[in-house]
Amino acid sequence: MFKKIVEDLLQTALTEREDLFLIDFTLSGDNAIKIVIDGDNGVLVEDCMFVSRAIEHNIDREEHDFSLEVLSSGAATPLILPRQYNKHVGRSLEVKTLDHQELTGELTEVNENGVVLNWKAREPKPVGKGKVTVTKIATIAFDNIKEAKVKIKF
Repeated sequence: MFKKIVEDLLQTALTEREDLFLIDFTLSGDNAIKIVIDGDNGVLVEDCMFVSRAIEHNIDREEHDFSLEVLSSGAATPLILPRQYNKHVGRSLEVKTLDHQELTGELTEVNENGVVLNWKAREPKPVGKGKVTVTKIATIAFDNIKEAKVKIKF
């Protein structure tokens, strides 16, 4: 019953703010609520406060004892939903596929089926000694992605 109340309030808040979306929602046995959100343009502290208030201000504390934590998806957190990839176009992405490939490259395109990565590699010249730099392109379907993380450069 309590979980349904929280889910409905969360859905109402996310409907009001269409730029935000749910990554994870857990409710433990002691009514500890943990919500992880992301946004098309990132997530600000004010966005977390908006979701928190939408839930907390609409539940009677006399009736339900609970704790509430609203977080943004972290920079080192793997991308889970296809919607998360769009804001990372132009950034370096590290992708592990279900067929055991590990690719790192610039995310250049996101479509409804998957992503396109570009990177440069050194390969032996077709003729003669030495190596030449070539541009590699990989198209990876969302259903073949085991894990994808944005590589942060400092």
